[in-house]
Parts: sequence; C-alpha cells; structure tokens
Amino acid sequence: MTRIGFAGLGRMGFTMASRFVDAGYKVTGWNRTTAKAQPLAALGALLAVTPNELASQSDVVISMLGDDRSVLELFTGAKGLLSAEVSGKLFIDMTTVRPDTTRAVATAAVARGACFIDAPVSGTVGPAKAGQLLALVGASQVDLTRARPFLDVLCRRIVHAGPVGQGALLKYAVNLPLAIYWQALAEACALAVRGGLDLKLVLETIADSSAALAVLKLKIPAILGEPGPVAFDVASMQKDVLGMLETGSRLGVSMPAASAALGTYAAAAGDTLANEDAVAIVRFLEQRLCRDLKDS
Repeated sequence: MTRIGFAGLGRMGFTMASRFVDAGYKVTGWNRTTAKAQPLAALGALLAVTPNELASQSDVVISMLGDDRSVLELFTGAKGLLSAEVSGKLFIDMTTVRPDTTRAVATAAVARGACFIDAPVSGTVGPAKAGQLLALVGASQVDLTRARPFLDVLCRRIVHAGPVGQGALLKYAVNLPLAIYWQALAEACALAVRGGLDLKLVLETIADSSAALAVLKLKIPAILGEPGPVAFDVASMQKDVLGMLETGSRLGVSMPAASAALGTYAAAAGDTLANEDAVAIVRFLEQRLCRDLKDS
C-alpha cells in the first residue's frame, strides 16, 4: 500500500488526511504546530517531526498550507521536504498559492528527481469531509495519471488545467468572483438598510432570487454574526485576493473590482475579523457604509 504523507493539518488538512486513514492507507502527518497534529494521530496516523522526515517516510506527500511563504519553507527550507532523498516520489500541493510560487517549487522538486503537481481545490471543510472537492490540476498528463487515485479519495471531479502552475491560476479565476460577490452583497445590504429595510429580510430575499449564490442561504447566519463553524476565513480571502492582483499585474490585467474587495478584506481583518468566516465582510462593510453615511 502506498505510504501517504500529509503536511498541514489545519481545518482542511486534517479533514483531508483523515479520509486517507479511513481508506486504509498508512498515513504520516506533519504540522508546524504539533498540537494540531494530535487529532490525526488519534485516528492511528504516524507523526513526523520535520518535513524532511515526512518525505523520507512517504511515497506520496500531499500538502495543504496557508500561504506561499509556508509552501516555500515546507519544500525548500533547511529541513524541508526536498532536503530528503525524494527521487521518484510524488508531491501534490493543494494550497492556494501564486502560479509563480508553484512553478518555482516544481522546478526544485524536479531537479531532485521528484514529480510535482499543483492541485488547489474548490470547496471547504464540508465537501472535504465527504470527498466532494473539485481539484484544479496543473501537471503533465503522466504525473496526473499517477496522482489520480489519490485525488479521487478527496475529489468528486478533477479538472486538468494544463502544465504546472495552471491549476493555481484556475483557482484564482474560480475564487475571484466569489471574493467580489461578498463585497457587492455588502454594498447592496448597505443601500437597503440605509433606506429602512431590515437586513435579515434583505438577505433572505436576495437568497431566493436570481442574484443568489447557491451557498448564500447557508451563509446568512454567519453574515448576521451568529456563531458557527468557519469554512474559509477573512484573512485567507485577503491573502488570495492579494495574490490574484499581483498575478494580474504580472499578466497586464487590471482588476478594479478586486482592488476594491481587497481593501474591504484588509479593513475587516484589521478590525478583529481576520479569523471569522469570509462572509463577515458583508456585515462589516454594510455597518461601515451606513455609519459613514450617518456621520456625513
């Protein structure tokens, strides 16, 4: 049986790694914060002390981290994955990062004789638990064929976007409308509330209209500030939008709506909402716009 290594055991990483344990694979996990690795160990997985050790004990290593810097350190740091003997091993990075970051890591992995694909996913903890993620893959056809059985444990569908880095680019294209949608929804709510409408009524009406995302009805409690599980937080969305804008700048693509959204996510993160669900920006911006109008 193929030995699976899993790096990054936060909300998403733990949920994904546990599917491999349930599927009968021998799983070894690693997380920068050791305490977050303990729930996976409780399911019967082994734990590695360093990424180097994780790579040595695994045939396939899957990573799900928070940002570009973490991915670079995981692979190329002093005790990183690529400091081990990795010839012939397969690395699948499922983190949402800049295409340039993915390509740089892939170049380093290939130079060490390993195979590397990028496979960021669309979907949060719920779909991850059910194995219903959508994988957006950048890889050669040969490497994708090798990786497919492992992606199938996690995903309902695999989209082959092209060579390494194209999966990362497609993920940005998928996430960009969502980031802007919450910004637009906040402005709509501010308009309605300022005119005397009830916020909950507005949200429920939009959720039942052609202007709704499929997930909007489920997100109304979070928008209204009710406690609940966080699927994808404000800080992560801020990080993604910044990456989208920097990638767009390199490609010569102007994105004014994304620029406006970035300002909102950054302001919300700085206003203690960084760890709340990304939809908290709807409440944040609606309240701020109404307050600004009231003060003017």
